[in-house]
Amino acid sequence: MDDLLEKVNSHTWYHTIDLGDGIVTPGFYDYRPVVDKIPWPDLRGKRCLDVGTFDGFLAFEMERRGAAEVVALDIDDYETLDWPARMRESGPKALIEKAGTERGKGFKLAKEVLGSNVQRVACNVYDLSPERVGFFDLIVCGSILTHLRDPIRALERMREVCAGQLLATEGVDPWLSIRHPRRALFELRGVQDQWFQMNRFGLLRALEVAGYEVVTEGKRYALEMGAGFGARGIIPTMKRVRRAGWRVGGIALRRVMLAKLLTGHVGPGHIGVLARPDM
Repeated sequence: MDDLLEKVNSHTWYHTIDLGDGIVTPGFYDYRPVVDKIPWPDLRGKRCLDVGTFDGFLAFEMERRGAAEVVALDIDDYETLDWPARMRESGPKALIEKAGTERGKGFKLAKEVLGSNVQRVACNVYDLSPERVGFFDLIVCGSILTHLRDPIRALERMREVCAGQLLATEGVDPWLSIRHPRRALFELRGVQDQWFQMNRFGLLRALEVAGYEVVTEGKRYALEMGAGFGARGIIPTMKRVRRAGWRVGGIALRRVMLAKLLTGHVGPGHIGVLARPDM
């Protein structure tokens, strides 16, 4: 038990995962309070794909919900992530300093402790193909479109291996969603590891443009900030806000506070959308 606790505390976690026996990973974000607000279909007996799995919370959740097989997709090389121009040199170095050189370490530890059969595959979302990974009954796209330089291309690649449905659980700008409920808008950020922030209708339109038909839209929820923010000193400081730019810092704060008003939770506003290929 002490050995496991030491391993957990020595790793920088993105996801908050309950490993049992009172041990919970100190992740940056915690899906547990909101996971039932995501419009999950029946997963029993299904083959599922989690795109951008990181520590694997959503992959393990699909397995827990009865999926017959779950593949967890992610990238092993920090330099191949979609970094904005100003972060292409410093971004990978910063991640290595925070999380170490072994990408996927948290996933491997959680899988071992949970006794999971989820298979992790190193593959860029832009390289998805039936020849490489086969077809899936459900593909989960969880909070990754904001990190991609070409989210439409990524959605199209997912469609190529989608034999059933796509579940997009993505961050949306609550301010733009309220002000422009029927206009597809996004803010181009290009800071840190983020490119875009869509409004609600923008996400729906992006799915349509990429060749999907929306089946179900879930309720708004805020992806709660986990213990990792405070433990690792990730909560934005005034120095970080100045470095990123006052406008960007102010927008981020506005999003979090508005999401709090709309959902009752502190964190970036999200919605879950269940869609299927329409072509």
